[in-house]
Amino acid sequence: MGSVVVASIGLFIIRLVVGLTFAGHGTQKLFGWFGGHGLKGTGGFFESIGIRPGVTMAFLAGASELVAGLLFAAGVWVPVAAALIVLTMLVAIVKVHGQNGFWITEGGIEYNVILIAVAVGVALTGPGEYVLF
Repeated sequence: MGSVVVASIGLFIIRLVVGLTFAGHGTQKLFGWFGGHGLKGTGGFFESIGIRPGVTMAFLAGASELVAGLLFAAGVWVPVAAALIVLTMLVAIVKVHGQNGFWITEGGIEYNVILIAVAVGVALTGPGEYVLF
């Protein structure tokens, strides 16, 4: 196997796992899937941390996560998908995780920073050869 093929397989695995996981977080907010709280529950949480109107912002956050994750996984419009991932994670850092330090075991920014790094890295590298179209 040539190095371009191997690199493309690696990028495909990264895009698929990160993108589908991110999309899954969106479905938690939108539909309550995978143990999520749906729009009302997420909206209530958003209101409690000062993000208003809660349900509207929960819809926007969930839709952004779902769309960004699916685009990222598919390798389509990767710069747009990466920008949505970065924006979503920056809001999560500022509004939720930033005051908790770095490590996720303390509710910190570790996960957010890793997702930002992956999204920016893939956007700068390109999606590889294996894309939806």
